[in-house]
Amino acid sequence: MMKENQAKLLIQKYLSGNCTETEKALIETWYLQQNLDHHLDLTEEEQLSDLKEVSSRLEEEYHPTRRMFKWSQIAAAIVIFFIGAGLYFYKNNAKKQVNNIEKQFVKDIKPGGNKAILTLANGKKISLDDAKDGELAKQSGILITKTADGKLVYTITDPRSSNTNLNAYNMIETPRGGQYQINLPDGTKVWLNAASSLRYPTCFLGSKREVSLKGEAYFEVAKDKTKPFRVISDLQTVEVLGTHFNINAYNDEASTKTTLLEGSVKVKSKKTDRHLILEPGNQSVLANKSLFKKNVDVEEAVAWKNGQFMFVNESLESIMRKLARWYNVDVNYESGIASSTFTGTISKYKNVSEVLATLELTNSVHFKIKDKTITVTE
Repeated sequence: MMKENQAKLLIQKYLSGNCTETEKALIETWYLQQNLDHHLDLTEEEQLSDLKEVSSRLEEEYHPTRRMFKWSQIAAAIVIFFIGAGLYFYKNNAKKQVNNIEKQFVKDIKPGGNKAILTLANGKKISLDDAKDGELAKQSGILITKTADGKLVYTITDPRSSNTNLNAYNMIETPRGGQYQINLPDGTKVWLNAASSLRYPTCFLGSKREVSLKGEAYFEVAKDKTKPFRVISDLQTVEVLGTHFNINAYNDEASTKTTLLEGSVKVKSKKTDRHLILEPGNQSVLANKSLFKKNVDVEEAVAWKNGQFMFVNESLESIMRKLARWYNVDVNYESGIASSTFTGTISKYKNVSEVLATLELTNSVHFKIKDKTITVTE
């Protein structure tokens, strides 16, 4: 939620062409998803009339006695104005494309969900999507429970337990088409993306807290100035005291990216011993022996954790890798990999056909679905 002055500034920013690519993607894709069927059938005069109606509703929301407004209303007002100003000529072609796309994808693939395998220190494996809610196991003074909303929670029941094994580690692994949240014994929260794994001790003892990551995860690290928290992946180590950050360390990606939302972190390359200190809004990029940082819109990096696919000038190959992980599909390229880039946002809880249909609206790429394989065509 935003206040009135923030909303007005956002409208002015969009209409003056000063929005970031992420802001434009959010607004314009939201319009296509929510309003395409209605507004593509309107004439220019009807669209302008619609704009006045939405504007009137916004004026009511801006009444001094009301301090909040709905993002969807602002997005509607902005985009209707944008289209009413001249882009309505797009409507016939887009409407035809949408109808054709709906007919094309006869077979569909559902999105992923909360799926993971927990491996205990004794080797026992527990399928978290099959396990009942409630207590799963007890080990070394720690109670492990599964919540109804798909979280794995570690709770210290006996901090003085003499059975604690310093070498006892658990592992949580998500398959393709899976994700999971885990609350570690120190209170740190971790969201694990598809095709990822996190190895961690059953209890954080000694002078440090250390976990190992493969794939992608978002961390909200519990503050403890006496015990640094380290995330070790194949190419780097990230060290923090208490902060929020995202690490993308998939082996099939060209680089490892660490994005900081809050606090500060130190990113250290294993190959060169070079390190960087990140501040909020910074992203480190580690590729081969090169380690550098840049300023980014952090919303893009954590969109997956917030239930979205967000693409900002992203290559088709990169997008398809994300879809392959989340929908558990294979991807074939019929005519090589297109050089097009895409910008847009769509819920990752849509069926795969809706995501592909949004990409096809660009007219630069087309798709076919057969069984669990998506074929990319020109």
